[in-house]
Amino acid sequence: MCRWRQVCFVFQKCGCAIQQPDEEVLCDSPNCKFSPFHPKSCQLPACRKTCTQQRGYPQQHTVTVNAVCPNHGG
Repeated sequence: MCRWRQVCFVFQKCGCAIQQPDEEVLCDSPNCKFSPFHPKSCQLPACRKTCTQQRGYPQQHTVTVNAVCPNHGG
């Protein structure tokens, strides 16, 4: 199932957190309408019955960095 990846960098030396832009993570399932492997021939209304119509929960990652953020000269 396709989903979004959300990454946040937390800088220990200044306490700042910088959220990165969401990244789309694509799956290889032909039954996911967001997948690059979803066949173009799969059309409504059948697609709604056979294929995933929503993305999965986002992957959320927090990366702790032992440094000062770029905004504070890091």
